[in-house]
Amino acid sequence: MSSRAWSSYLLPHRSTDTLAIARLILAGLSGAILSLSYRGSFPSLYSWFCLAVLLSSALRARPLVAFACGFLHGLLFVVTCVPWIAETLSVHGGMSLAAGWGVLLLIASIWGAAIGLFALCVLRISQRSVSLALFAAPFLWITTEVFRAYLPEISFPWALLGYPAAENPAIVQLTTITGIYGVSFLVTAFNALLLWSDTGPSEDRPRRLGILAGVLVLILVVLWVGPQFVPNAKAHHLARVVQPNFPENQQYVGDWYTDHQADLAELERMSLEPASSGKSPDLLVWPEAPAPFSFQDPRFAPFIEHLSSEIHHPMVVGIIEWKRNTGEGNVPSRVAFVPYNSATLINEKGQRTFSYDKIHLVPFGEYEPFPLIHKVVNSVSEEVGGFHKGRARNVGEFSNGNTFSVFICYEAIYPGEIREFVNHGAQLLINVSNDGWFGTSAAAEQHLRMARVRAVENRRWLLRDTNSGISASVDPYGNVTRVMRRDTRDAADLPYDFRTDKTLYARYGDWFAWMCVGVSVILVLLTFRKVK
Repeated sequence: MSSRAWSSYLLPHRSTDTLAIARLILAGLSGAILSLSYRGSFPSLYSWFCLAVLLSSALRARPLVAFACGFLHGLLFVVTCVPWIAETLSVHGGMSLAAGWGVLLLIASIWGAAIGLFALCVLRISQRSVSLALFAAPFLWITTEVFRAYLPEISFPWALLGYPAAENPAIVQLTTITGIYGVSFLVTAFNALLLWSDTGPSEDRPRRLGILAGVLVLILVVLWVGPQFVPNAKAHHLARVVQPNFPENQQYVGDWYTDHQADLAELERMSLEPASSGKSPDLLVWPEAPAPFSFQDPRFAPFIEHLSSEIHHPMVVGIIEWKRNTGEGNVPSRVAFVPYNSATLINEKGQRTFSYDKIHLVPFGEYEPFPLIHKVVNSVSEEVGGFHKGRARNVGEFSNGNTFSVFICYEAIYPGEIREFVNHGAQLLINVSNDGWFGTSAAAEQHLRMARVRAVENRRWLLRDTNSGISASVDPYGNVTRVMRRDTRDAADLPYDFRTDKTLYARYGDWFAWMCVGVSVILVLLTFRKVK
Protein backbone atom coordinates (compact mmCIF):
# COMPACT_ATOMS: atom_id res chain seq x y z
CA MET A 1 0.00 0.00 0.00
CA SER A 2 1.36 3.41 -0.99
CA SER A 3 0.43 5.87 1.75
CA ARG A 4 3.36 8.27 1.70
CA ALA A 5 1.78 10.96 -0.47
CA TRP A 6 1.01 13.49 2.25
CA SER A 7 4.31 12.82 3.96
CA SER A 8 6.12 13.44 0.70
CA TYR A 9 4.53 16.87 0.48
CA LEU A 10 5.11 17.82 4.12
CA LEU A 11 8.25 15.98 5.18
CA PRO A 12 11.75 15.99 3.70
CA HIS A 13 13.33 12.70 2.59
CA ARG A 14 16.49 12.90 4.66
CA SER A 15 17.94 11.02 7.57
CA THR A 16 15.69 9.36 10.13
CA ASP A 17 16.56 11.93 12.80
CA THR A 18 15.89 14.84 10.46
CA LEU A 19 12.60 13.31 9.43
CA ALA A 20 11.59 12.86 13.08
CA ILE A 21 12.40 16.50 13.83
CA ALA A 22 10.37 17.60 10.81
CA ARG A 23 7.42 15.52 12.04
CA LEU A 24 7.61 17.12 15.48
CA ILE A 25 7.79 20.63 14.05
CA LEU A 26 4.77 20.06 11.81
CA ALA A 27 2.76 18.50 14.64
CA GLY A 28 3.56 21.36 17.00
CA LEU A 29 2.73 23.97 14.36
CA SER A 30 -0.58 22.27 13.62
CA GLY A 31 -1.56 22.66 17.29
CA ALA A 32 -0.59 26.33 17.38
CA ILE A 33 -2.40 27.05 14.10
CA LEU A 34 -5.49 25.19 15.31
CA SER A 35 -5.75 27.65 18.22
CA LEU A 36 -6.48 30.40 15.67
CA SER A 37 -9.95 28.90 15.31
CA TYR A 38 -10.68 29.92 18.91
CA ARG A 39 -9.80 33.60 18.61
CA GLY A 40 -11.50 36.73 17.32
CA SER A 41 -14.32 35.88 14.95
CA PHE A 42 -13.67 32.15 15.42
CA PRO A 43 -12.82 31.18 11.82
CA SER A 44 -13.39 27.44 11.71
CA LEU A 45 -11.17 26.96 8.64
CA TYR A 46 -8.11 25.86 10.63
CA SER A 47 -10.01 23.13 12.46
CA TRP A 48 -10.89 21.45 9.16
CA PHE A 49 -7.28 20.63 8.20
CA CYS A 50 -4.92 20.92 11.21
CA LEU A 51 -5.60 17.38 12.44
CA ALA A 52 -4.76 16.07 8.98
CA VAL A 53 -1.31 17.57 9.44
CA LEU A 54 -0.98 15.90 12.84
CA LEU A 55 -2.11 12.54 11.43
CA SER A 56 0.34 12.86 8.56
CA SER A 57 3.13 13.53 11.05
CA ALA A 58 2.26 10.48 13.16
CA LEU A 59 1.69 7.89 10.43
CA ARG A 60 4.73 5.72 9.66
CA ALA A 61 6.70 7.37 12.45
CA ARG A 62 8.41 5.46 15.21
CA PRO A 63 6.05 4.95 18.21
CA LEU A 64 7.91 7.37 20.47
CA VAL A 65 7.96 10.00 17.71
CA ALA A 66 4.23 9.53 17.05
CA PHE A 67 3.45 10.03 20.74
CA ALA A 68 5.72 13.09 20.84
CA CYS A 69 3.93 14.52 17.79
CA GLY A 70 0.58 14.28 19.56
CA PHE A 71 2.04 15.60 22.79
CA LEU A 72 3.55 18.67 21.11
CA HIS A 73 0.33 19.30 19.19
CA GLY A 74 -1.71 19.31 22.41
CA LEU A 75 0.89 21.24 24.40
CA LEU A 76 1.25 24.08 21.90
CA PHE A 77 -2.50 24.22 21.32
CA VAL A 78 -3.15 24.78 25.02
CA VAL A 79 -0.36 27.31 25.47
CA THR A 80 -1.55 29.37 22.48
CA CYS A 81 -5.30 28.91 22.96
CA VAL A 82 -5.72 29.45 26.72
CA PRO A 83 -2.66 31.38 27.94
CA TRP A 84 -5.07 33.48 30.02
CA ILE A 85 -5.08 30.66 32.60
CA ALA A 86 -1.60 31.64 33.77
CA GLU A 87 -2.47 35.34 33.88
CA THR A 88 -5.75 34.73 35.72
CA LEU A 89 -4.09 32.61 38.40
CA SER A 90 -1.24 35.06 38.89
CA VAL A 91 -3.21 38.34 38.74
CA HIS A 92 -6.40 37.25 40.47
CA GLY A 93 -5.56 33.91 42.11
CA GLY A 94 -2.72 35.15 44.28
CA MET A 95 -0.15 32.89 42.61
CA SER A 96 3.19 34.02 41.30
CA LEU A 97 3.47 34.26 37.52
CA ALA A 98 5.75 31.21 37.55
CA ALA A 99 3.19 29.21 39.52
CA GLY A 100 0.43 30.31 37.16
CA TRP A 101 2.44 29.10 34.19
CA GLY A 102 3.18 25.93 36.12
CA VAL A 103 -0.54 25.15 36.39
CA LEU A 104 -1.03 26.00 32.69
CA LEU A 105 1.80 23.66 31.70
CA LEU A 106 0.33 20.94 33.92
CA ILE A 107 -2.97 21.25 32.06
CA ALA A 108 -1.14 21.38 28.73
CA SER A 109 0.89 18.28 29.59
CA ILE A 110 -2.19 16.23 30.51
CA TRP A 111 -3.89 17.44 27.35
CA GLY A 112 -0.76 16.67 25.32
CA ALA A 113 -0.46 13.18 26.80
CA ALA A 114 -4.04 12.43 25.72
CA ILE A 115 -3.33 13.59 22.15
CA GLY A 116 -0.06 11.67 22.24
CA LEU A 117 -1.96 8.47 23.01
CA PHE A 118 -4.38 9.33 20.19
CA ALA A 119 -1.47 9.59 17.73
CA LEU A 120 0.09 6.41 19.07
CA CYS A 121 -3.16 4.46 18.69
CA VAL A 122 -3.60 5.73 15.13
CA LEU A 123 -0.06 4.60 14.35
CA ARG A 124 -0.65 1.17 15.87
CA ILE A 125 -3.84 0.61 13.89
CA SER A 126 -2.12 1.86 10.72
CA GLN A 127 0.33 -1.03 10.97
CA ARG A 128 -2.62 -3.21 10.01
CA SER A 129 -4.21 -0.76 7.59
CA VAL A 130 -3.77 2.95 6.99
CA SER A 131 -7.38 3.20 5.82
CA LEU A 132 -8.58 1.51 9.01
CA ALA A 133 -6.44 3.89 11.08
CA LEU A 134 -7.99 6.92 9.39
CA PHE A 135 -11.45 5.40 9.88
CA ALA A 136 -10.62 5.00 13.57
CA ALA A 137 -9.24 8.54 13.98
CA PRO A 138 -12.55 10.33 14.72
CA PHE A 139 -13.56 7.68 17.26
CA LEU A 140 -10.18 7.94 18.95
CA TRP A 141 -10.31 11.75 18.99
CA ILE A 142 -13.71 11.79 20.70
CA THR A 143 -12.24 9.43 23.28
CA THR A 144 -9.64 12.09 24.13
CA GLU A 145 -12.42 14.66 24.52
CA VAL A 146 -14.38 12.35 26.80
CA PHE A 147 -11.20 11.87 28.85
CA ARG A 148 -10.87 15.64 29.24
CA ALA A 149 -14.55 16.01 30.24
CA TYR A 150 -14.64 13.17 32.75
CA LEU A 151 -11.14 13.30 34.23
CA PRO A 152 -11.64 13.33 38.02
CA GLU A 153 -11.09 16.64 39.83
CA ILE A 154 -9.17 18.46 37.09
CA SER A 155 -11.37 17.87 34.01
CA PHE A 156 -11.22 20.70 31.49
CA PRO A 157 -13.32 20.22 28.30
CA TRP A 158 -12.60 23.77 27.14
CA ALA A 159 -12.19 24.45 23.39
CA LEU A 160 -13.28 21.05 22.07
CA LEU A 161 -12.61 20.58 18.37
CA GLY A 162 -16.25 20.99 17.37
CA TYR A 163 -16.81 24.48 18.79
CA PRO A 164 -15.44 26.53 15.85
CA ALA A 165 -17.56 24.58 13.34
CA ALA A 166 -20.56 24.82 15.69
CA GLU A 167 -20.53 28.58 15.14
CA ASN A 168 -22.37 27.79 11.91
CA PRO A 169 -26.15 27.93 12.61
CA ALA A 170 -26.79 24.78 10.57
CA ILE A 171 -23.89 22.62 11.80
CA VAL A 172 -24.69 23.32 15.45
CA GLN A 173 -28.14 21.70 15.11
CA LEU A 174 -26.39 18.32 15.07
CA THR A 175 -25.75 18.80 18.78
CA THR A 176 -29.42 18.16 19.59
CA ILE A 177 -28.66 14.50 18.80
CA THR A 178 -25.02 13.93 19.66
CA GLY A 179 -24.02 16.92 21.78
CA ILE A 180 -20.92 18.89 20.81
CA TYR A 181 -19.06 15.59 20.38
CA GLY A 182 -20.91 14.94 17.12
CA VAL A 183 -19.52 18.13 15.60
CA SER A 184 -16.02 17.23 16.81
CA PHE A 185 -16.47 13.82 15.17
CA LEU A 186 -17.55 15.43 11.88
CA VAL A 187 -14.53 17.75 11.81
CA THR A 188 -12.09 14.96 12.70
CA ALA A 189 -13.61 12.68 10.07
CA PHE A 190 -13.09 15.34 7.40
CA ASN A 191 -9.47 15.75 8.47
CA ALA A 192 -9.01 11.99 8.17
CA LEU A 193 -10.74 12.00 4.77
CA LEU A 194 -8.28 14.63 3.51
CA LEU A 195 -5.43 12.28 4.27
CA TRP A 196 -7.23 9.14 3.07
CA SER A 197 -7.99 10.70 -0.32
CA ASP A 198 -4.29 11.02 -1.04
CA THR A 199 -3.19 7.55 0.07
CA GLY A 200 -3.52 4.07 -1.35
CA PRO A 201 -2.64 2.75 -4.81
CA SER A 202 -2.22 5.40 -7.48
CA GLU A 203 -4.93 3.86 -9.65
CA ASP A 204 -7.43 4.27 -6.79
CA ARG A 205 -6.56 7.88 -6.11
CA PRO A 206 -9.06 9.46 -8.58
CA ARG A 207 -11.92 7.64 -6.88
CA ARG A 208 -10.79 8.79 -3.45
CA LEU A 209 -10.35 12.38 -4.60
CA GLY A 210 -13.83 12.22 -6.11
CA ILE A 211 -15.27 11.12 -2.75
CA LEU A 212 -13.42 13.96 -1.04
CA ALA A 213 -14.77 16.46 -3.58
CA GLY A 214 -18.32 15.20 -3.07
CA VAL A 215 -18.07 15.43 0.73
CA LEU A 216 -16.51 18.89 0.49
CA VAL A 217 -19.34 20.15 -1.72
CA LEU A 218 -21.89 18.71 0.71
CA ILE A 219 -20.26 20.39 3.69
CA LEU A 220 -20.03 23.72 1.86
CA VAL A 221 -23.72 23.53 0.93
CA VAL A 222 -24.62 22.90 4.59
CA LEU A 223 -22.36 25.76 5.74
CA TRP A 224 -23.67 28.30 3.23
CA VAL A 225 -27.26 27.25 2.51
CA GLY A 226 -28.20 25.46 5.74
CA PRO A 227 -28.38 28.59 7.95
CA GLN A 228 -31.27 29.90 5.82
CA PHE A 229 -33.43 27.04 7.11
CA VAL A 230 -32.62 27.57 10.80
CA PRO A 231 -35.59 29.37 12.43
CA ASN A 232 -35.52 32.29 14.84
CA ALA A 233 -37.53 31.43 17.94
CA LYS A 234 -40.11 33.96 19.08
CA ALA A 235 -39.86 35.17 22.65
CA HIS A 236 -42.81 36.30 24.75
CA HIS A 237 -40.80 37.57 27.71
CA LEU A 238 -38.05 40.09 28.44
CA ALA A 239 -35.47 39.94 31.21
CA ARG A 240 -33.64 42.99 32.55
CA VAL A 241 -30.02 41.80 32.58
CA VAL A 242 -27.62 43.95 34.62
CA GLN A 243 -23.87 43.97 33.97
CA PRO A 244 -22.28 45.61 37.07
CA ASN A 245 -18.66 45.61 35.84
CA PHE A 246 -17.27 45.54 39.38
CA PRO A 247 -13.47 45.41 39.55
CA GLU A 248 -11.96 42.04 40.42
CA ASN A 249 -11.07 41.95 44.12
CA GLN A 250 -8.95 39.24 45.64
CA GLN A 251 -10.35 40.00 49.06
CA TYR A 252 -12.82 42.43 50.58
CA VAL A 253 -11.23 45.02 52.83
CA GLY A 254 -12.83 47.82 54.80
CA ASP A 255 -16.58 48.49 54.70
CA TRP A 256 -17.48 47.28 51.21
CA TYR A 257 -21.10 48.47 51.32
CA THR A 258 -20.17 51.96 52.45
CA ASP A 259 -17.39 52.20 49.87
CA HIS A 260 -19.72 51.05 47.07
CA GLN A 261 -22.89 52.86 48.09
CA ALA A 262 -22.90 54.90 44.88
CA ASP A 263 -22.37 51.76 42.78
CA LEU A 264 -25.32 49.99 44.41
CA ALA A 265 -27.50 53.04 43.91
CA GLU A 266 -26.62 53.09 40.21
CA LEU A 267 -27.35 49.37 39.85
CA GLU A 268 -30.68 49.88 41.57
CA ARG A 269 -31.53 52.70 39.18
CA MET A 270 -30.56 50.57 36.16
CA SER A 271 -32.70 47.73 37.46
CA LEU A 272 -35.76 49.91 38.02
CA GLU A 273 -35.70 52.30 35.08
CA PRO A 274 -38.63 51.93 32.65
CA ALA A 275 -38.18 49.81 29.55
CA SER A 276 -37.17 51.69 26.43
CA SER A 277 -39.58 49.62 24.35
CA GLY A 278 -43.29 49.23 24.89
CA LYS A 279 -42.91 45.85 26.60
CA SER A 280 -41.68 45.72 30.19
CA PRO A 281 -39.36 43.01 31.55
CA ASP A 282 -40.79 40.41 33.89
CA LEU A 283 -37.49 39.11 35.30
CA LEU A 284 -34.38 40.79 36.70
CA VAL A 285 -30.99 39.04 36.60
CA TRP A 286 -27.79 40.05 38.41
CA PRO A 287 -24.68 37.95 37.73
CA GLU A 288 -22.03 36.20 39.72
CA ALA A 289 -19.93 39.20 40.78
CA PRO A 290 -16.81 40.00 42.82
CA ALA A 291 -18.91 41.45 45.62
CA PRO A 292 -19.71 40.13 49.12
CA PHE A 293 -23.39 39.58 48.33
CA SER A 294 -24.66 37.26 51.04
CA PHE A 295 -27.96 36.91 52.86
CA GLN A 296 -25.95 36.36 56.00
CA ASP A 297 -24.88 40.03 55.70
CA PRO A 298 -27.43 42.27 57.47
CA ARG A 299 -26.97 45.00 54.83
CA PHE A 300 -27.44 42.88 51.71
CA ALA A 301 -30.68 41.08 52.55
CA PRO A 302 -32.82 44.23 53.14
CA PHE A 303 -31.37 45.91 50.04
CA ILE A 304 -32.08 43.04 47.67
CA GLU A 305 -35.50 42.27 49.15
CA HIS A 306 -36.52 45.92 48.78
CA LEU A 307 -35.28 45.95 45.18
CA SER A 308 -37.22 42.82 44.22
CA SER A 309 -40.43 44.19 45.76
CA GLU A 310 -39.95 47.51 43.92
CA ILE A 311 -39.67 45.90 40.52
CA HIS A 312 -42.76 43.71 41.17
CA HIS A 313 -41.26 40.66 39.47
CA PRO A 314 -38.72 37.95 40.36
CA MET A 315 -34.98 38.51 40.59
CA VAL A 316 -32.11 36.03 40.14
CA VAL A 317 -28.81 37.05 41.71
CA GLY A 318 -25.45 35.41 42.31
CA ILE A 319 -24.47 35.29 45.99
CA ILE A 320 -22.07 33.75 48.48
CA GLU A 321 -24.02 31.38 50.69
CA TRP A 322 -22.59 30.60 54.13
CA LYS A 323 -23.75 27.28 55.55
CA ARG A 324 -22.98 25.44 58.74
CA ASN A 325 -19.87 23.26 58.56
CA THR A 326 -20.78 19.57 58.42
CA GLY A 327 -17.16 18.43 58.63
CA GLU A 328 -16.81 17.51 54.96
CA GLY A 329 -13.87 18.50 52.77
CA ASN A 330 -11.23 18.39 55.51
CA VAL A 331 -12.59 21.55 57.10
CA PRO A 332 -11.47 21.98 60.70
CA SER A 333 -14.28 21.63 63.23
CA ARG A 334 -13.45 25.06 64.64
CA VAL A 335 -14.79 26.61 61.40
CA ALA A 336 -18.49 27.14 62.04
CA PHE A 337 -19.61 28.14 58.52
CA VAL A 338 -18.27 27.42 55.03
CA PRO A 339 -18.96 29.31 51.75
CA TYR A 340 -20.76 28.16 48.62
CA ASN A 341 -20.85 29.88 45.25
CA SER A 342 -24.60 30.17 44.82
CA ALA A 343 -27.51 31.77 42.99
CA THR A 344 -30.91 32.53 44.40
CA LEU A 345 -34.37 33.67 43.31
CA ILE A 346 -36.25 36.37 45.19
CA ASN A 347 -39.90 36.55 44.18
CA GLU A 348 -41.99 39.66 43.66
CA LYS A 349 -42.82 39.70 47.38
CA GLY A 350 -39.16 39.82 48.40
CA GLN A 351 -39.07 36.17 49.51
CA ARG A 352 -36.35 33.66 48.67
CA THR A 353 -38.00 30.74 46.86
CA PHE A 354 -35.04 29.02 45.18
CA SER A 355 -31.32 28.54 45.60
CA TYR A 356 -28.61 26.61 43.82
CA ASP A 357 -25.10 25.88 45.05
CA LYS A 358 -22.49 25.50 42.31
CA ILE A 359 -21.53 21.85 41.93
CA HIS A 360 -18.63 21.95 39.48
CA LEU A 361 -16.10 24.31 41.00
CA VAL A 362 -13.04 25.69 39.24
CA PRO A 363 -9.93 23.67 40.22
CA PHE A 364 -7.08 25.76 41.62
CA GLY A 365 -9.49 28.72 41.72
CA GLU A 366 -12.51 27.87 43.87
CA TYR A 367 -11.19 24.70 45.46
CA GLU A 368 -8.10 22.53 45.81
CA PRO A 369 -8.57 19.60 43.43
CA PHE A 370 -6.84 16.98 45.58
CA PRO A 371 -6.60 16.98 49.39
CA LEU A 372 -3.14 15.42 49.06
CA ILE A 373 -1.76 18.58 47.47
CA HIS A 374 -3.23 20.87 50.12
CA LYS A 375 0.18 21.84 51.46
CA VAL A 376 1.63 22.34 47.98
CA VAL A 377 -1.20 24.64 46.93
CA ASN A 378 -1.04 26.64 50.14
CA SER A 379 2.70 27.08 49.71
CA VAL A 380 2.01 28.71 46.35
CA SER A 381 -1.01 30.78 47.34
CA GLU A 382 -3.20 31.01 50.41
CA GLU A 383 -6.05 32.38 48.30
CA VAL A 384 -6.69 29.25 46.22
CA GLY A 385 -9.78 27.28 47.13
CA GLY A 386 -12.25 27.83 49.94
CA PHE A 387 -15.60 27.10 48.31
CA HIS A 388 -17.59 23.93 48.84
CA LYS A 389 -19.44 21.90 46.23
CA GLY A 390 -23.20 21.87 46.01
CA ARG A 391 -25.08 18.61 45.84
CA ALA A 392 -28.25 19.00 43.76
CA ARG A 393 -29.14 20.45 40.35
CA ASN A 394 -32.18 22.29 41.56
CA VAL A 395 -35.11 23.49 39.48
CA GLY A 396 -36.97 26.66 40.49
CA GLU A 397 -40.48 27.77 39.72
CA PHE A 398 -41.85 31.22 38.98
CA SER A 399 -45.22 32.31 40.27
CA ASN A 400 -46.76 31.62 36.83
CA GLY A 401 -45.75 27.95 37.09
CA ASN A 402 -42.91 28.05 34.55
CA THR A 403 -39.64 26.46 35.65
CA PHE A 404 -35.97 27.38 35.33
CA SER A 405 -32.50 26.38 36.47
CA VAL A 406 -29.34 28.37 37.07
CA PHE A 407 -25.82 27.19 36.39
CA ILE A 408 -22.79 29.20 37.36
CA CYS A 409 -19.77 30.29 35.30
CA TYR A 410 -17.42 27.39 34.49
CA GLU A 411 -20.27 24.85 34.57
CA ALA A 412 -21.26 26.04 31.08
CA ILE A 413 -18.49 23.96 29.49
CA TYR A 414 -19.93 20.63 30.71
CA PRO A 415 -22.68 19.51 28.30
CA GLY A 416 -23.40 16.28 30.16
CA GLU A 417 -24.11 18.21 33.35
CA ILE A 418 -26.25 21.03 31.93
CA ARG A 419 -28.65 18.56 30.32
CA GLU A 420 -29.46 17.24 33.79
CA PHE A 421 -31.18 20.53 34.65
CA VAL A 422 -33.46 20.04 31.64
CA ASN A 423 -34.16 16.42 32.59
CA HIS A 424 -35.13 17.62 36.05
CA GLY A 425 -37.75 19.89 34.47
CA ALA A 426 -36.09 23.23 33.65
CA GLN A 427 -37.93 25.09 30.88
CA LEU A 428 -35.43 28.00 30.88
CA LEU A 429 -31.68 28.05 31.51
CA ILE A 430 -29.95 30.97 33.23
CA ASN A 431 -26.17 31.24 33.33
CA VAL A 432 -24.65 33.74 35.76
CA SER A 433 -20.91 34.26 35.48
CA ASN A 434 -18.01 36.50 36.34
CA ASP A 435 -15.77 36.60 33.27
CA GLY A 436 -13.88 39.64 34.49
CA TRP A 437 -11.15 37.28 35.69
CA PHE A 438 -10.26 36.73 32.03
CA GLY A 439 -9.20 40.33 31.46
CA THR A 440 -9.08 41.32 27.80
CA SER A 441 -8.20 37.82 26.55
CA ALA A 442 -10.25 35.69 24.16
CA ALA A 443 -11.59 33.64 27.09
CA ALA A 444 -14.83 35.60 27.54
CA GLU A 445 -15.69 35.07 23.87
CA GLN A 446 -14.75 31.38 24.10
CA HIS A 447 -16.95 31.02 27.18
CA LEU A 448 -19.98 32.51 25.43
CA ARG A 449 -19.51 30.32 22.36
CA MET A 450 -19.52 27.19 24.50
CA ALA A 451 -22.53 28.31 26.56
CA ARG A 452 -24.40 28.96 23.30
CA VAL A 453 -24.07 25.30 22.33
CA ARG A 454 -25.68 24.28 25.64
CA ALA A 455 -28.82 26.15 24.56
CA VAL A 456 -28.99 24.30 21.25
CA GLU A 457 -28.17 20.87 22.68
CA ASN A 458 -31.19 21.15 24.97
CA ARG A 459 -33.46 23.38 22.81
CA ARG A 460 -33.78 25.88 25.63
CA TRP A 461 -33.60 29.63 25.84
CA LEU A 462 -30.47 30.70 27.67
CA LEU A 463 -30.12 33.98 29.55
CA ARG A 464 -26.47 34.70 30.22
CA ASP A 465 -25.51 37.49 32.61
CA THR A 466 -21.88 38.23 33.44
CA ASN A 467 -20.17 40.81 35.61
CA SER A 468 -18.22 42.49 32.82
CA GLY A 469 -19.45 40.78 29.66
CA ILE A 470 -20.28 39.00 27.51
CA SER A 471 -23.96 39.03 28.53
CA ALA A 472 -26.43 37.71 25.99
CA SER A 473 -29.63 35.88 25.23
CA VAL A 474 -29.47 32.70 23.15
CA ASP A 475 -32.55 31.17 21.58
CA PRO A 476 -33.05 27.37 21.29
CA TYR A 477 -31.51 27.38 17.80
CA GLY A 478 -28.35 29.24 18.76
CA ASN A 479 -29.26 32.74 17.60
CA VAL A 480 -27.55 35.23 19.92
CA THR A 481 -28.77 38.63 21.10
CA ARG A 482 -25.91 40.61 22.62
CA VAL A 483 -26.31 44.36 22.95
CA MET A 484 -23.97 45.32 25.80
CA ARG A 485 -20.27 45.98 25.29
CA ARG A 486 -17.60 44.27 27.35
CA ASP A 487 -16.07 45.99 30.36
CA THR A 488 -18.92 48.47 30.76
CA ARG A 489 -21.60 48.93 33.39
CA ASP A 490 -24.87 48.56 31.57
CA ALA A 491 -28.28 46.93 31.53
CA ALA A 492 -30.43 45.60 28.71
CA ASP A 493 -33.76 43.90 28.19
CA LEU A 494 -33.09 40.55 26.53
CA PRO A 495 -35.67 38.13 25.09
CA TYR A 496 -36.41 34.75 26.59
CA ASP A 497 -39.12 32.12 26.75
CA PHE A 498 -39.92 28.64 28.06
CA ARG A 499 -39.93 25.24 26.35
CA THR A 500 -40.93 21.81 27.56
CA ASP A 501 -39.77 19.52 24.72
CA LYS A 502 -36.62 17.44 25.08
CA THR A 503 -33.96 16.71 22.48
CA LEU A 504 -32.38 13.31 22.02
CA TYR A 505 -29.25 14.69 23.62
CA ALA A 506 -31.16 15.97 26.64
CA ARG A 507 -32.77 12.56 27.07
CA TYR A 508 -29.81 10.28 26.48
CA GLY A 509 -26.80 12.48 27.12
CA ASP A 510 -23.35 11.52 25.90
CA TRP A 511 -24.46 8.28 24.26
CA PHE A 512 -22.60 9.15 21.06
CA ALA A 513 -19.39 10.02 22.87
CA TRP A 514 -19.41 6.80 24.88
CA MET A 515 -20.17 4.83 21.73
CA CYS A 516 -17.02 6.34 20.23
CA VAL A 517 -15.08 5.25 23.31
CA GLY A 518 -16.39 1.70 22.89
CA VAL A 519 -15.48 1.57 19.20
CA SER A 520 -12.01 2.95 20.02
CA VAL A 521 -11.39 0.26 22.62
CA ILE A 522 -12.44 -2.48 20.19
CA LEU A 523 -10.26 -1.14 17.36
CA VAL A 524 -7.20 -0.84 19.60
CA LEU A 525 -7.72 -4.29 21.13
CA LEU A 526 -7.93 -5.81 17.64
CA THR A 527 -4.37 -4.67 17.02
CA PHE A 528 -3.21 -7.15 19.68
CA ARG A 529 -4.83 -10.00 17.81
CA LYS A 530 -2.36 -11.97 15.73
CA VAL A 531 -3.01 -12.03 12.01
CA LYS A 532 -3.14 -15.61 10.72
